[in-house]
Amino acid sequence: MRLLLLFIAVPLIEIALFIQVGGWLGLWPTLAIVVLTAIAGTMLVKSQGAQAMAQLRTSFDDLRDPTEPLAHGAMILFSGALLLTPGFFTDIVGFALLVPGVRNFVLREAKKRVTVHTVNTDRGWQPQQDETIIEGTYSDADEDRPAGPSGWTRH
Repeated sequence: MRLLLLFIAVPLIEIALFIQVGGWLGLWPTLAIVVLTAIAGTMLVKSQGAQAMAQLRTSFDDLRDPTEPLAHGAMILFSGALLLTPGFFTDIVGFALLVPGVRNFVLREAKKRVTVHTVNTDRGWQPQQDETIIEGTYSDADEDRPAGPSGWTRH
């Protein structure tokens, strides 16, 4: 239900803002602002996306948890989609997601709602010891039996 409201509210907000800004500035300046924010947003997304990829590679190289760089990369990608969408409201949200402090806040709030399980790789691989294993020796009782068909088959 919330998603439906979001899909209805965002276009209505965008239309209202286009009418207000277009009435205040005129058609061509309004369209120029939309195009310029898309171009500026694309350049910012490209540079911040490269930084996020570098942080992701570093986390993999250092065997650290990659969830934070992955989350930042996803938010940067989402902000790029918002900045390419024509509109003022989506541009504001898109530019806000390019600010690292805003992304950190969103990530902190998301972590409150998600249970995160981590794996500790500091110890390396160690075989698990099972208490039910009993060590011993055995001998094959059928060693003295001649080779051939078993007693369970018919000829």
